[in-house]
Amino acid sequence: MEVHTSNGDPRAPAVTLKALEALFSGCDDFISRDLDFGLAGRLRLTACWLDGPVSGDQISEDVIRPLTSRLRAEEVFSETACLERIRSGGITRCSVRELRDPETAAEELCHGSCALLFPGLGTALCFEVRSSQTRSVSEPSLEKSLKGAKDSFTEALRVNTALIRQRLATPDLKLLNSQLGRESRTRVSLLYLNSRADPRVLTEVQRRLDALDPEALLATGPLEAALSDCPASPFPQLIHTERPDRFAMHLSQGRIGLLADGLPIGLILPVDLSEFMKVTGDSSTHFLVATQLSMLRWLALITGALLPGFYVAVARFHQEMIPTRLLLSIIEAERDVPFSTALEVLCMLLAFSLLQEAGLRMPNPIGDTVSIIGALIVGQAAVEASLVSPLAIIVVAVSGICCYTLPSQDLAFAVRLVRLLLVFGAILGGLYGMGLICCLVLLHLADLDSFGTNYTAPVSDGHPLGLLRLLIHLPQRRNGKRRRSDP
Repeated sequence: MEVHTSNGDPRAPAVTLKALEALFSGCDDFISRDLDFGLAGRLRLTACWLDGPVSGDQISEDVIRPLTSRLRAEEVFSETACLERIRSGGITRCSVRELRDPETAAEELCHGSCALLFPGLGTALCFEVRSSQTRSVSEPSLEKSLKGAKDSFTEALRVNTALIRQRLATPDLKLLNSQLGRESRTRVSLLYLNSRADPRVLTEVQRRLDALDPEALLATGPLEAALSDCPASPFPQLIHTERPDRFAMHLSQGRIGLLADGLPIGLILPVDLSEFMKVTGDSSTHFLVATQLSMLRWLALITGALLPGFYVAVARFHQEMIPTRLLLSIIEAERDVPFSTALEVLCMLLAFSLLQEAGLRMPNPIGDTVSIIGALIVGQAAVEASLVSPLAIIVVAVSGICCYTLPSQDLAFAVRLVRLLLVFGAILGGLYGMGLICCLVLLHLADLDSFGTNYTAPVSDGHPLGLLRLLIHLPQRRNGKRRRSDP
């Protein structure tokens, strides 16, 4: 049995039923029950818990039944002896905390504990009897796994840390717990490999977490704002993942991970732009195929960002760049359209974004239908009504499909924003305006850092083959040594 004792100030208020009832006034789920230790009537204790966060079966079997056992109450005539008997194993729970502060005891009750009060001592023993009725481990819904594991994080923190422990079964994996949120008291775990993580990064992460004091931590927004070097940047600076195998892979590479209770998402730092273009399944794919897919994703990134703006710039300012037959085809398609090319592209980008948002917000069967049928019917009707040209629809559709191929949706959102800026740059200055926007975006990326890691690495780390290392996946080397497992 693991015992934690809170050595608080002796002048602090005692943990009594009256103090807890005052803290939980107006809470109908607060339950208290008087119990006779051993049913002999010599000592009366009070058990308190919150209905819902705790398991009633565990309270009945592991707390109430041992307390009322006559054998356990033999030769116990004082609350001090009773406290020592229970703390040394009288109640069959693996973890027990001795508390003397009512507010700390109230926090334990909110996190799924049962408090056993000793009126004469002003002390409470808290036993964790948290309910196990949480969402079971299921397949990842956002990050599809072809050759990897089929499990994903859940809303239970200890389930998530157990999934990581299964993959990194070494004492070198360290786990630091803290609580964030004045109202939510959300438990956050900081995970890292002690032999590989950078101590300076770890110290800085802990400093920023200690300085974070939100009202409630119910989403990843406060964590992202506190751990991002440039929160105003649209480019993601933390990796979000729902897959424990990807989380463990980043830990093995020396990064630091964050898990929060109630959030089925893990956060990874520090990162660079190339990490958002990688897929966990690349390590399970032949290196030639992985290299081809990596190049395809980078090509999709560039195409998705530049294609609409390039089409607007060429159509408005640089018609001499278009081959004659293609130019004649564009003129024929645009002849009956009453709007300019720039307005066409902007309207189609807006329509594409609206359809995408509608597909995400609506229930899955209806959302898929709205996305497909809406795009087909609206696009076809717009072309037949001569409101937009077919080429504008093709350009916007290709750009949207390219953004869908990006592994990180956070990066895809940033690319869509850059795409819109490039279209405005093309409207104002053609290719020169696009070039100015591209230079500003590249300067912004070069200025970004993530805990000392350059955001544009490995291209900007001074290595002569940085671009090749970004695109090419080398074959894994064979390791002739193998550690024999214990019999």
